[in-house]
Amino acid sequence: MIAGTKQPAPAFSVQSAKAEHASHIRRLVHAAGINPTGLDWHRFLVAIAPVGELVGCGQVKPHADGSTELASIAVKPAWQGRGVARAVIHALLDSHPGELYLMCQSSLGPLYEKFGFRTISQAQMPTYFRRVSKLAGVLHNLNKAGEHLLVMRRAAD
Repeated sequence: MIAGTKQPAPAFSVQSAKAEHASHIRRLVHAAGINPTGLDWHRFLVAIAPVGELVGCGQVKPHADGSTELASIAVKPAWQGRGVARAVIHALLDSHPGELYLMCQSSLGPLYEKFGFRTISQAQMPTYFRRVSKLAGVLHNLNKAGEHLLVMRRAAD
């Protein structure tokens, strides 16, 4: 319990990544099966359990076309369902109030809508996302049954 309250102490904290987190971030992102490109630890926020274990991560990644992407949101399976992703996303959005894009499997669209993201058409996408979206369409048969790639946008605050 937190002194003076009836709320339990948080099971993790969200903080800026440090150099020693780089290999843990890479392993977590690879294990989650998400895009492993652009994993510069300097851009990451990490969720750390009280014992020092990195249990989640995420970043805002810049692209050459000037767009920025909420990316690399990953949580260790044993920590899923405990609010880790939500806390990392909130912290990233708080520190990046401008326009943001993201790519996700269609089943995750409702989650990101809770954070103000909306699915956009290919015509509304910056160059980077348009290219990836076209490639995903070509590779559609490799995706999970019924899943497809969504590109979503969150307007600047």
